[in-house]
Amino acid sequence: MKNNTKILGLGLITVFFNLTSAKSQEKIIVSKGNPIITDKYTADPAAYVYGDSVYLYTGHDVPKPPKNSYEMHEWLVYSSADMVTWKEHKSPLDVKAFAWAKKDAWASQVIERDGKFYWYVAIEHGTIHGKSIGIAVSDSPRGPFKDALGKALITNDMTTDVKISWDDIDPSVIIDDDGQAYLFWGNQKCRYVKLKKNMIEMDGPIVTLDLPEFTEAPWIHKRKGWYYLSYASQFPEKIVYAMSKKITGPWEYKGILNEIAGNSNTNHQAIIDFKGKSYFIYHNGGINTEGGSFRRSVCIDYLYYNKDGTMKRVVMTSEGIKKAN
Repeated sequence: MKNNTKILGLGLITVFFNLTSAKSQEKIIVSKGNPIITDKYTADPAAYVYGDSVYLYTGHDVPKPPKNSYEMHEWLVYSSADMVTWKEHKSPLDVKAFAWAKKDAWASQVIERDGKFYWYVAIEHGTIHGKSIGIAVSDSPRGPFKDALGKALITNDMTTDVKISWDDIDPSVIIDDDGQAYLFWGNQKCRYVKLKKNMIEMDGPIVTLDLPEFTEAPWIHKRKGWYYLSYASQFPEKIVYAMSKKITGPWEYKGILNEIAGNSNTNHQAIIDFKGKSYFIYHNGGINTEGGSFRRSVCIDYLYYNKDGTMKRVVMTSEGIKKAN
């Protein structure tokens, strides 16, 4: 009996230690405006509403890259119940999770299906020249995530009409009302493909869309019967958008949604509804004091729709947003 008591006691101590360790890795951040996170650089935001919380997934710019370029090794995740107080969780995914890849934790997006969370990421392939799209999976929106497929879903040799090595980046995924999932992505040309229900296999051919002055960063969302495809245009980048009654188009170009972000040549957006309000999540160079355009920070401002469904131009602010109730 005494031995069992000792074992039980050690077990309780171990559980307490594990819980304490987990909590110590979760930093609480109370946003005081834009950028919302100021202790590290965050970029290429994607957001997902699950339960009563918003999960914010970002890239992580290295503070002092060895050269003027984007150096990113891992992805980050934050969660919030009010869009102002954020909990920073331990990084749930990095480049090393993909044995077939070699560098560049670029833009990404997470979506849930049947209790699993699928994380679509842009990353440099180890043996096929150029950027590719991989998929990680987890039982929790906080991770940890692991490679879901064991190989890239999309590789540069599948899209040879664009003669650059980084045209297969910036994945955005949606599950339509009928249950059909779609993956959008691209640089210079926007593409989409249907996904099988398992979310890790293509279910048809790759389709190329004709969008005015498309650069990169497609984001697909649906609201009140309209599909919205927003994307980064020209360079330095502003965010523009198109609308359609069908997810496959035709798409009608609607113009600028968000102007060039301060001190950042790129922009990358996420659009969500949460607790009765719409939000536009993006990055700028607001805390970068070291020059260049390679140290970015996530910001959040309100998004408003007109009566006809079109979106009003987003006003970028220093104050940001108030707590969502």
